This record gives sequence, C-alpha cells and structure tokens, in this order.
Amino acid sequence: MDRHRQVEEKISQLMNGYTAYAETDELIRLMKRDVARRQLNVFFDRTDTGCWFIPVDPGESKH
Repeated sequence: MDRHRQVEEKISQLMNGYTAYAETDELIRLMKRDVARRQLNVFFDRTDTGCWFIPVDPGESKH
C-alpha cells in the first residue's frame, strides 16, 4: 500500500479519536509531519518496534 495512503488512513483514525501505530521510520516521519501540520494533540510513544500515536483529549488535564 502507498505510504501516503497509509498516513491518510492513520491520521483519519487519530482525528476520530482512535490510536494509530506505525512500524517503519519512514511512516513515523510522515505521520509526525502530518500531525504537526494539522496541529493535532497527540502523544507519541516510541518503542523498539515502532511508534504509537495516541490522541489526547483536549479536556484531559495532567496534574
């Protein structure tokens, strides 16, 4: 599948409040770029095997 199509699908997941996962460095880079461009509030959890993109509820505050 085309990487840009994968990014579109994963960004759509994030915008709908669902977590997305990317395995390759290229996909992670593209995802981070798109998240920044869209100014999405997302937590990045980088692991040895990939990166979780977790949407953060804007009403959620951390104390």
